[in-house]
Amino acid sequence: MSTRLHIGNIPVTATVSDIKIKFGKFGFVESVGINKDPDTGLSNGIGFVEMATEKDAESAINRLNFSQYDGRTIGVSRARKADPE
Repeated sequence: MSTRLHIGNIPVTATVSDIKIKFGKFGFVESVGINKDPDTGLSNGIGFVEMATEKDAESAINRLNFSQYDGRTIGVSRARKADPE
């Protein structure tokens, strides 16, 4: 079962491809999403990655949380489950 990760403080220049490559070093990446500012179309500093397994997700968290990404310190953690509507 896949595990969704939250990424905070990503640079505005980050692309889906860049993030997939960065996280792909630690396992199979099923999907990547970047929240964008509606006015500029640039990243608002928040993204999500879905890793194929819990082991892959744990590895990515351990290696990338508080690491540098284009001069910014990113935070990587498990994403909270959405509240039911």
